[in-house]
Amino acid sequence: MAKNVAKNTAMLYIMNIAKLIFPLATLPYLTRVLAVDTYGVISYVKAVMTYMQLIIDFGFILSATKDIVKCGDDKQKIGIITGNAIMGKLILSLAAFVVLIVMTCCIKILRKHALFTFLYFISIVLTAFLVDFLFRGLEKMHIITIRFLITRSITTALTFVLIKDDSDIMLIPILEIIGNLAAIIWVWISIFKMKIPVKVSALADVLSMLKESFVYFISNMATTAFGALNTLLVGIFLSEADVGKWGLVMQLVNAVQALYSPVINGIYPHMIREKDIRYTFRIMKIFMPLIFIGCGIIYFGADTILLLIGGKKYIVVANLLRWFIPLLIVSFPAMIYGWPALGALEKTKEVTITTIATAVLQVVGLLLLAVFNQFTLINLALLRGGTELFMLVTRSLYCWKFRSEFKAKS
Repeated sequence: MAKNVAKNTAMLYIMNIAKLIFPLATLPYLTRVLAVDTYGVISYVKAVMTYMQLIIDFGFILSATKDIVKCGDDKQKIGIITGNAIMGKLILSLAAFVVLIVMTCCIKILRKHALFTFLYFISIVLTAFLVDFLFRGLEKMHIITIRFLITRSITTALTFVLIKDDSDIMLIPILEIIGNLAAIIWVWISIFKMKIPVKVSALADVLSMLKESFVYFISNMATTAFGALNTLLVGIFLSEADVGKWGLVMQLVNAVQALYSPVINGIYPHMIREKDIRYTFRIMKIFMPLIFIGCGIIYFGADTILLLIGGKKYIVVANLLRWFIPLLIVSFPAMIYGWPALGALEKTKEVTITTIATAVLQVVGLLLLAVFNQFTLINLALLRGGTELFMLVTRSLYCWKFRSEFKAKS
């Protein structure tokens, strides 16, 4: 069992390292061939697509994964869960499209680049057919990893070949569409080989899955207040150039946090089965020292990092990158004590409460910054770190409250 967890965690790490490497490979190129304002547009639309992705995913990555784990080797049930989840995602895609139309009409930067925005949305809709939850539940992460490596290699290579200046901006979402189509073909070949009969059972079952996933969706949607909402407000209160600078730093921060995700996702199925809180302690002992070392590198090397990644025009935000160090330190244990720990005890209510409470705190902080004319990039970074600390404390208190349930089920 432990060997299987280690294998899947390793596969997730390979994929997340690839998620780090591929964007960082194109980032220095794009920041040099594109103007800061143009890069700001890309960062802004990607932030909007974060919300669209959340609406379409609707928490299935957690709820459907859990359902598939419980199916064991019953391929008929697995196929029905997969088919119902896909149908649910397609229904949600229509809802997301309506939301996007309203946002495009109301927000200047989206209205100005409407075609670019809607092309990006098409690439997001296509992810409904990638069914990552299926392979996570089956603990066959190598399929997702290989698929990602192949499709991202294609997209990255085409970026270097085709994107030359600001006039080529429309090609960026088109390349995303091409990559996702290639990924879909790869995924469904794998599903066919595993002889999983994917089908939709009934609309009532689809609606039932949506209802079950709603609590995960609320939690994940609240989490975006920490990232995507900040970027959306930067685009409203500050300039497109500020969006570009903020977007670059956030991409680096997100790249570091992406290294945390394989651990979280890798131990999630294990924690569902074993309910062993001691396992999370062992994970923390291994990874927290590495996180502190990495944060030290960021503190002393921020200027060099930004010079290498973004070029001279982005060195001015080196201090902003340093102010994200508290966030990077506390976010890993905050994630561990969320779905892997509390979720293993099916304390979805408690996880959701901590996430929503933190999101509310974040939104209140953003409003106060705007009202008192203190809406700056550094203040946003400080606010983000403070709210993450609040999440860590509240989740830790819940884990302490339910500590006897962990021991009883271990």
